[in-house]
Amino acid sequence: MNDTMRTISQKALGGPETLQTTTAPIPAPSINQILVRVRAAGVNPIDRTNRETGMFLGEPPFVLGWDVSGTVEAVGAGVTVHQVGDEVFGMLPFPQGHGAYAQYVVTSARLFVPKPSVVTHTEAAALPLAGLTAWQALVETAHITTGTRVLIIGAAGGVGHLAVQIAKARHAHVTAVVSGSNADFVRSLGADDVVDRRHTDFTETVRGIDVVLDTVGSDRAATLDVLKPGGTYVTLSPPVLAQVGPEAERRGVKATTLLVEADRVGMDAIAELVAARKLTPVVHAAYPLDEAAAAQEDRPARGKNILVVD
Repeated sequence: MNDTMRTISQKALGGPETLQTTTAPIPAPSINQILVRVRAAGVNPIDRTNRETGMFLGEPPFVLGWDVSGTVEAVGAGVTVHQVGDEVFGMLPFPQGHGAYAQYVVTSARLFVPKPSVVTHTEAAALPLAGLTAWQALVETAHITTGTRVLIIGAAGGVGHLAVQIAKARHAHVTAVVSGSNADFVRSLGADDVVDRRHTDFTETVRGIDVVLDTVGSDRAATLDVLKPGGTYVTLSPPVLAQVGPEAERRGVKATTLLVEADRVGMDAIAELVAARKLTPVVHAAYPLDEAAAAQEDRPARGKNILVVD
């Protein structure tokens, strides 16, 4: 193994031109850590946001990315859950654990889990951040179960398409809000009802919903109209909660926002669903590591973009 690795780093905030291929020393795992040879890394909208604004990371230099699928290259003292050669996937701690746009990463051993054999590294890298977001929103925050009526806004996107499948695996009734050709796509994932927002305002036609998961940041208080009294509204945008929250409180609706957290329990649950073929990630496009800028600028209408690391 060489002493250095390729990474995609940036020295300034800004556009895609700020991302540059650089070299860095390969890190060594410390106590309870593993060194993972990255085979694929997920690209998420928050990557682009931090590239442009440093929202969670402050000023560069830094290496972006939180989703990793790869092979354990070395283990630190005290590690018992993984061995060298194991295929694993997981999410680096959000936000300060960033660094997936690289050939190697070091992380806590217990944040990564075995990669199910039914998916490739490219597919597995689409799962951690988006899958944990959906799992933590629907299962751990909204506590969906059999018969729960769930409405998912942006149901074809990176988080949304996984949320549909997780909700169906929990035997919930899913109404998916999408646009255009994505209607057939979310039906193929198991959505019970589909609303094409280009032609129909779901806030005027949908009622009796227990849980709304808003993955796109809709700031319309009218969204609350679809909920039953005592229902739950989960947005992935803290600014939206600030706008909608007071009206939700007035109506007796629980409103909250979610920032994803790296978690082995959630990753185990996701891996189990994948192995059982109840959760299938959709990869919109796969890019070489050196084309990270293009991957960030390409905004998929469905699924996720992935960096393939050689």
